[in-house]
Amino acid sequence: MAVPTAASIGTVRSYGKRTVKMDLVGLIAFAFPIGLTACGLAGTAMEMAGARRHAFIVPYVSPHHLLRSLVAAVVAGPVMLMNDALAARRARRISFALLVSCGCTALVWALALGVAILSCCCRQAAMPDGQ
Repeated sequence: MAVPTAASIGTVRSYGKRTVKMDLVGLIAFAFPIGLTACGLAGTAMEMAGARRHAFIVPYVSPHHLLRSLVAAVVAGPVMLMNDALAARRARRISFALLVSCGCTALVWALALGVAILSCCCRQAAMPDGQ
């Protein structure tokens, strides 16, 4: 039985007696900027097309166009959330702690979006050419 080496396991760092696998850190470090870029591009494009501040309001989110609203909320949601939170903070309707909570939620949302985009890209790349 062969003993697995560091090269066969993946990205491994050794610190004295401990060995740390770094693949998850690399995935997060790659997925987070992808999610931020996707929501920033989508948010900017929607603001330019709608000529209004991007928020959870009509024309961006509408009960008459559910699929379009869902896609807009999923992809550009972190931008919409932060715009709404900053507007509410300027109007003194929310506290600083709630603003920080909205910011953390937007960051986690962007990370999840990046993971979803990477997953779709990896699945597409793994498919044979005929499918």
